[in-house]
Amino acid sequence: MSLPIPVVVNGAAGKMGLEVIKAVAQATDMVLFGAIDRNPKIQGEDIGLLAGCGELEIPVVNDLQATLAMASQEKQQAVMVDFTHPDGVYENVRSAIAYGVRPVVGTTGLSEKQMAELAKFADKASTGCLIIPNFSIGVVLMQQAAIQAAKYFENVEIIELHHNQKADAPSGTAIQTAQLLGELGQTFNPPLVTETEKITGARGAIANENIRIHSVRLPGFIAHQEILFGAAGQIYTLRHDTMDRACYMPGVLLSIRKILELKSLIYGLEKIL
Repeated sequence: MSLPIPVVVNGAAGKMGLEVIKAVAQATDMVLFGAIDRNPKIQGEDIGLLAGCGELEIPVVNDLQATLAMASQEKQQAVMVDFTHPDGVYENVRSAIAYGVRPVVGTTGLSEKQMAELAKFADKASTGCLIIPNFSIGVVLMQQAAIQAAKYFENVEIIELHHNQKADAPSGTAIQTAQLLGELGQTFNPPLVTETEKITGARGAIANENIRIHSVRLPGFIAHQEILFGAAGQIYTLRHDTMDRACYMPGVLLSIRKILELKSLIYGLEKIL
């Protein structure tokens, strides 16, 4: 019987981190190895009690480097799950790869340059790395439906709606959706008039192939996205709504298992389904 996968959760006390803690604790083929969080008020506390899944004898610490070093010594390949902040995710991922701990990254906000550098670093180290803008299976299905719809509609815009504690905009999911549509090789939204924005940004941000993305940040939302296709006499709307962060956990657990087979950086959950 194979050994359980040691998992380090970075950003363990955040809303997504706590869900990951519970999911990993309940998975029979995984073992929680470490819980990293910067919050000074909870240092030393048992992460299992904070997550509401019982005592796990894993204290919250704020030393990612030391935890990665220890995890790298395990007999089974270790994995780091990162749900932190755009400002620090690049260094977190580089550190994990350097220690031979495979990173599964849900933190968004990495630039194209940073992604390219991480891809080179992962290739050089022959270490799997997963960058996943959205772990929901429903989001993948929505994006695949959008690709099919784009064959028949040349006008499309994206609206993403998130809670007001999200640090980056547009969301990684919206950016990835525009990228997937952009890869089809067609140009969307051919101009019919010369537009003038009376307030800068009123028409949203322009992403791949002239696709506009609009970001909404309000308390009460978790994560939502609409893809609006328009044609003469009709509007076709694709929408995904997240009501509970538990919906991401099947994708997170799948990524932890699949990354052991990888030797390079992969972007997007759809690539491993």
